[in-house]
Amino acid sequence: MGGTTHMERELSSQPGTWHSAAELAAGAPLPRAGERVAVVGCGTSWFMAQAYAALRESAGLGVTDAFAASEAMLGAGRGYDRLLAVTRSGTTTEVLRLLEAVRGRIPTVTVVGDPDTPATAVSDETVALPFADEQSVVQTRFATSALALLRTHLGEDITAAVRDAEEALSAEVRQEWVDAEQFTFLGTGWSVGLAHEASLKMREASQSWTESYPAMEYRHGPISIAAPGRVTWLFGSSPEGLGEEVARTGAAFVHHGRRDPMAELVLVQRVALARARERGLDPDTPRSLTRSVMLETR
Repeated sequence: MGGTTHMERELSSQPGTWHSAAELAAGAPLPRAGERVAVVGCGTSWFMAQAYAALRESAGLGVTDAFAASEAMLGAGRGYDRLLAVTRSGTTTEVLRLLEAVRGRIPTVTVVGDPDTPATAVSDETVALPFADEQSVVQTRFATSALALLRTHLGEDITAAVRDAEEALSAEVRQEWVDAEQFTFLGTGWSVGLAHEASLKMREASQSWTESYPAMEYRHGPISIAAPGRVTWLFGSSPEGLGEEVARTGAAFVHHGRRDPMAELVLVQRVALARARERGLDPDTPRSLTRSVMLETR
């Protein structure tokens, strides 16, 4: 497939949208320090929820649990002070049902790409990122911009992440990655969510065989899939000896230790795009997928 796709334009805009998202953080009605928080989303947004939950709790800012919206356990006994929902479209059925179910019981705030959607009406408060909304079905910049907003609100300075993203946009996309038979993505801490998202992105855009795990779990069975012509790609810090173990299988081990894990995701997005083009696929309209999953007429 030739020409410029929505996915290419959108993923390339991420350094700028991250800056814009970070500028909103100071006044955003996001969870306060000490609150017990549940974070929900579907698909890509769920993986961003996982990353945020790990960052917030590890920073000592309060208990933070991430759930797929369809499986969220929000009973009174869990004592949540706030529900944070992440949804690009603002129309996903599972998210809307959950926001409606807790209305009046748990205060809610939704980070949304399109503010003119049902999620705004059923949320107590919203943070809109219309500059990060997308035309491609495959999410790239909304997800990372939402995480840039959340990271900044936690007190992080994302200047280095933006710089690393700019580097990732010009980094080499190796032909061995484009040709690889299989990918396994690994993460540690907050980057586990990013590893899951990298796997999903490659699967959606290029119909690739991908898997993802916490890095320390990889030795407990999944490493058996590693072989020549396959790739094991690590986000974040590397467990001792893991690179050597992967090398012994003949698989390629990819670990860019200097790049912020969120910026590393940008490079994976570019690889997914290149693989889609190599296979003649349109990454903007993946097979069997739509921009939003709506299970009922609202």
